[in-house]
Amino acid sequence: MRVIPVIDLKGGAVVHARGGVRAAYRAIETPLAPGSSDPIAVVGGYLNVFPFETVYIADLDGIAGIGRNHDTICALRVEFPAITFWVDDGSASPASVAALARMSNVRPVVGSETLRSIEILAAICEEVPRTILSLDGKGSVVLGPEALPHAPDSWPDTVIAMALANVGTGAGPDLVQLRQIKAAKPGAKIIAA
Repeated sequence: MRVIPVIDLKGGAVVHARGGVRAAYRAIETPLAPGSSDPIAVVGGYLNVFPFETVYIADLDGIAGIGRNHDTICALRVEFPAITFWVDDGSASPASVAALARMSNVRPVVGSETLRSIEILAAICEEVPRTILSLDGKGSVVLGPEALPHAPDSWPDTVIAMALANVGTGAGPDLVQLRQIKAAKPGAKIIAA
């Protein structure tokens, strides 16, 4: 089993994501970085537990379309050059995903909730084959283009099953969603979130 730690960024700080209710997210309190929600301290805390090779970053400001935390992401890249950061910053066009992919030690993640069409996803994957798709779900509904859940041929080879309502609640991944994605795209790398 591969475990990929996650940090959710909002206003340059790590926040405690819970149930997909982003307006209610507050600065994280964690024994990994006592008294701090600083992203470098939190990632450093992860690395004190285990030498993780990958860390997922959800730039909640970017996803919401109210600015991006690129300065923070760049600081993390410099501080931890051996880590590969999977970054969802709300990028949802071939040009913006390609710009993200040009950052050293970054692998771009495109969230379905920010996609406008399957055709745009195809163009993104053609431009940046390393793209990861996050199928963002709330219950049985996948956010984004209505046809996306039924068009696995348009998905890249790595797909995150993102159960937004379960995030930070201790409920674990949505196993039904995982099975559906696995059945739809056999051979793909499926990541449970």
